[in-house]
Amino acid sequence: MATVPSLAATVRQRVSDALSAALPEAAAADPLLRRSERADFQANGMLALAKKLKGNPRELAAKVTEALPANDEIKDIEVSGPGFLNITVADRAIVRNLAARSADERLGVPYAQHPGTTVIDYSQPNVAKEMHVGHLRSTVIGDAVMRILEHQGETVIRRHHIGDWGTNFGMLIQYLIEHPHELDHASDTADAKDAGEAAMARLNRLYKASRAVFDTDEEFKSRARDRVVQLQAGDEQTLALWHKIVDESKTYFQAVYEQLDVEIRDEDIVGESAYNDDLQQVVKDLEESGVAVRSEGALCVFFDDVKGPDGSPTPLIVQKSNGGFGYAATDLAAIRDRIGRLKADTLLYVVDARQALHFRMVFETARRAGWLPEETARQLPFGTVLGKDGKPFKTREGETVRLVDLLDEAVERAAVVVREKAESGNLGLSEDEIRERAAEVGIGAVKYADLSNSMTRDYVFDLDRMVSLTGDTSVYIQYAYARIRSIFRKAGDRKPVAHPELELAPAERVLALHLDEFGDVLTTVAEEYEPHKLAAYLYELASLFGPFYEHCSVLDADTEEQTENRLFLCDLAARTLSQGLSLLGIRTPERL
Repeated sequence: MATVPSLAATVRQRVSDALSAALPEAAAADPLLRRSERADFQANGMLALAKKLKGNPRELAAKVTEALPANDEIKDIEVSGPGFLNITVADRAIVRNLAARSADERLGVPYAQHPGTTVIDYSQPNVAKEMHVGHLRSTVIGDAVMRILEHQGETVIRRHHIGDWGTNFGMLIQYLIEHPHELDHASDTADAKDAGEAAMARLNRLYKASRAVFDTDEEFKSRARDRVVQLQAGDEQTLALWHKIVDESKTYFQAVYEQLDVEIRDEDIVGESAYNDDLQQVVKDLEESGVAVRSEGALCVFFDDVKGPDGSPTPLIVQKSNGGFGYAATDLAAIRDRIGRLKADTLLYVVDARQALHFRMVFETARRAGWLPEETARQLPFGTVLGKDGKPFKTREGETVRLVDLLDEAVERAAVVVREKAESGNLGLSEDEIRERAAEVGIGAVKYADLSNSMTRDYVFDLDRMVSLTGDTSVYIQYAYARIRSIFRKAGDRKPVAHPELELAPAERVLALHLDEFGDVLTTVAEEYEPHKLAAYLYELASLFGPFYEHCSVLDADTEEQTENRLFLCDLAARTLSQGLSLLGIRTPERL
C-alpha cells in the first residue's frame, strides 16, 4: 500500500521551500494554497507575510517565484494582483499522480500519522421500545464516523449503550411472572424483518398490558417496584425474564439494523445494565474525593456556570435521595471502563444536541475525579429531523414516526425511480433485481440526506427530494457510478491505461485534479469528524464527471491512447465514488 501525496500538498511544499529560500525568516509561514479559477492553484500567503514584515507583497511573490527550482510538477507560475501566486501544474504530473493512486487499493489515501484507540458510542435504542426517527441520525452518523476512522487505521471499539435497566423492567418482569406465556409463540421465520416485527409486536403487547395493570392496581405496582430491587440484587428468576425481554428486543433491533444496512454486532451492545455493579464504587469515589456532595439527600456535583431559570445551581445528580441511580452514574461508570479497561485515547458520543449540557457536566465530573484526561471525550451532537412543515418529524396523528415505516417508504419510492429508469434505459432488470436496487437506492438516499448535512444542523426529511436523480442526492452519485460501469461494458477489450504524455482537455484536468484531492479530503473528514465534507466531495466528483463525459468522448476519442487514458480516468472516478460512498455506508449498484 502506497501513500500518494496530493499535487496540492506537493505544490504547497515547493512554494514553502521557495519562500524559505527567498526569505529565511519566513521559514514557518503558510503559503495558503487553494484551488483557483484563474489557474490550478493560488497561493495567497504572501499578502499576510508582507504585511507582517512591512514589505511589498508583489516583490515578495516575485522573489518566491525566482527561488522556485525547476521541477516536474509546476508548469507555470505568475504573480498577479497585490501579490497572489497563480500556479498551473503539468498535465504529466497530474496523470502520473493519479496512476500512482490507481495502483493502490486504497487509492493512495494515507493512514493517520498517530492512530490510537477510539470508543464510539452511538445508536442507543431502548429495550422493549420501538426505534423511531430519532434513532436514525445517531445510527447513521455513528456508522459513518466508525467506518472513516477504521479506514484511517484507528482501532475503533463500538459501544451501543442501550437502555436495558430501570423501573420499567420491574413492571414488565412482574407481569411476565404473573402471565408467563406473554412472550411465547416466537416466530420461526427465517426472514429477519418478519422476525423483528413479530418480536416487537409481542413486546408492545407486553408493555401495554403491564402498563394498564400498573396504572390501575396499587398492589401490582408495589410488587413491580419490589421486583426492581430483586433485579438489581441479581435474583435468578428475575434475571432470566429480564434476559428474555432483552433478547426479544435484540431480535427486533437487528431486523431494523439489517434493513438500514448497518452492522451492529452483539458484543458491541453494552447497555446500562453492564455497569450496575460499578455504580456504588462510582458514588463512593466521588463522595470521598469531594467531587460530589450530598444535597437534600442526593449526591450532586455542582458547577459555577450551570444555573436554573431562578439563578439557583443546577447540579448533576449522581445518586437520587432514595438511593436510585440516574443516567449520570451509568455514564460515569462507562467512562471509567472505557478509559481504564479498554485503554481508549478518545471517547466519542454521537448523541442528540439537546443532551449537550448533560454530557458537558458528565465529562467535567470525570475530569475532576481524575478519570478522564483533558481533550479525551467529545460529544458529536446532531440536530433534529424535521417534517416539511419545519417541525419535528411526526405522523399526521402527532405520533413519533416508526423507523421501519420510514425505511419501507423510502424503498417503495426508490422502486418507482429504479423501475422507470430501468425501463427507459432498457436495462432488462428482473423484479428481484429492481427490489434489490430499490433497497440500495432507498436506504442510501435516507443515509445520504442525513450525512450530507452538517450533523449539528436540523434537516427536513423529504423523500421526494431524497430519491431524485437530480440535485445533491445519493441517487445522483450512484447513477454517475452506474453510468461509468456501463461505459466499461461497452468498451469490450479496451483497458484503462494512464498516458502521462498526453495533453489533457479542460474537463479532463478539472476532473483529474478533483480525483487527486480524495486523500486530503478523507484526512480532514477523519480529523474533524465531519462526514458531510466527504458527501460534498463525492457530489462534486459526480457533478464534474458530467461535463467530462459530455465534452471528452471516451470510446470514440481521436486516438487509442486517448481512449485508454480517458478509460483510466473513468475507472479511477468509479473506484473513488464507490470507496467514498462505502465509507458513508452506502452501496453502489453496477446498473441503475
